[in-house]
Amino acid sequence: MFEKGSVGKLLFKFSVPAIISLLVTELYNMVDTVFVGRHIGGNGIGGLVVVFPIQRIMAAIAMMIALGSSTAIGRSSGEKDYDSVKKIIKNAFSIAIFIVIPLSIILFIFRDNVLRFLGAGDKILPFAHDYLSIILFGSIFQVLTVVIGYMEMSLGNRKILLQSNMTGALTNIFVDYLLVSKFSYGVKGAAIATAISQFIGFLYAYYHFIEVKKKFNLSFGFNFNMPIWNEITTVGFSAFIVEAEDGILIAILNNLLLKNAGDMGVIVLGVISKLSMFMFINMLGMASAMQPIAAYNLGAKKYKRLKEVAKKTIIYSFLTSAGLWAITMIFTPQLLSIYVKDKYILEESVKAFRIMVSIIPLISLYYVSIYYFQALGKAKKSFMVSILRQLIVLLPVSIVLIKVFNLGALAVWISYPISDLISSITAIVMMVKESKKLDKTIEKVEVIEQKKSRAYKGAPVGDDLI
Repeated sequence: MFEKGSVGKLLFKFSVPAIISLLVTELYNMVDTVFVGRHIGGNGIGGLVVVFPIQRIMAAIAMMIALGSSTAIGRSSGEKDYDSVKKIIKNAFSIAIFIVIPLSIILFIFRDNVLRFLGAGDKILPFAHDYLSIILFGSIFQVLTVVIGYMEMSLGNRKILLQSNMTGALTNIFVDYLLVSKFSYGVKGAAIATAISQFIGFLYAYYHFIEVKKKFNLSFGFNFNMPIWNEITTVGFSAFIVEAEDGILIAILNNLLLKNAGDMGVIVLGVISKLSMFMFINMLGMASAMQPIAAYNLGAKKYKRLKEVAKKTIIYSFLTSAGLWAITMIFTPQLLSIYVKDKYILEESVKAFRIMVSIIPLISLYYVSIYYFQALGKAKKSFMVSILRQLIVLLPVSIVLIKVFNLGALAVWISYPISDLISSITAIVMMVKESKKLDKTIEKVEVIEQKKSRAYKGAPVGDDLI
């Protein structure tokens, strides 16, 4: 399928489940925010916003292991090396357990200190404390569900990730409704709903993964193969940064806004970030769907097809992003009103959001470039691009605009389009250079094939072909 199927159809088949899966993953926090915002109010939303960076770190760990292992599985499958596939699967599960469980325990013990560091004021801290104390118990299940889903995708089964996340999300909505709306359990009820839904999603994913387990005759236990751990974490590290930097960014911006705009700045950032996340989903979904296809064709030495995969992913990602951007800009007030009823918060959020996402379609190529370099195994390039937009550009610009120009909350909103423009231009330059390198590789392969063909037919194979 990866080697001979229509590239356009393949991208559609694999990106749609990936996009919907990412959408459903965002629904976990979004649903909690909707119920908390409507039944508790702004301080409840503030509590969830402060916990969001921790949730993002967990999601980042999941994506690092998932994309690192699925890329390695895709490349090994292209080379028909199924013994390596088996080893990669076992080690991926070991990495997830080795990282997530100790991290969850540490965060639970020092949760109040961590929440203060993330920007929780006195009014917001109790809500953040209650929410974090419970959701940490679902973290390992969230990570394992994503890892299983991407492994299945790299082996050709595109539905498991979507189905398991859908199962979890629907459970989350139902339990949120019961515990928050009906029984008034507040933030604790929202957290319980999230933890339960993550466990249910994992059970669904693992049930279907049993088929893969039987196929490869897998026996689980803690596996430590240093070269495989290095490959998974190195290749997946850029995906970790893409996900984690959202959390890191929100944490630092929360602190900046708390000092310069008060709790209201934190609440507005929380509201607009929930909606803006949805604008990245199609980019990330298409890019992550492209990755195993590109990795497979690299392993199979199908370089022309590799170039076609990258080109079509860029085109489709930009067009869909532009359409989604137009709809969101037109209906901003209606979409944000899903989260909040307070008119003042809504008005401020609409203004901030429209500034924040003003040129967002441009960065579709930026995200494609990150995952493309991962697929090629160029971890350093992928890493450098992944930290550019938010950590290298956006954060310093925000700090300068606040500290030097005293723009307050406006500084944060303006910094987004500035960083989007710079990072997009950089990604375009890097992708053009990479495309030229690939063209040279294709030319070399064609020369070798021509020489082999001429030799087979008995024709001379002189230096004129080189």
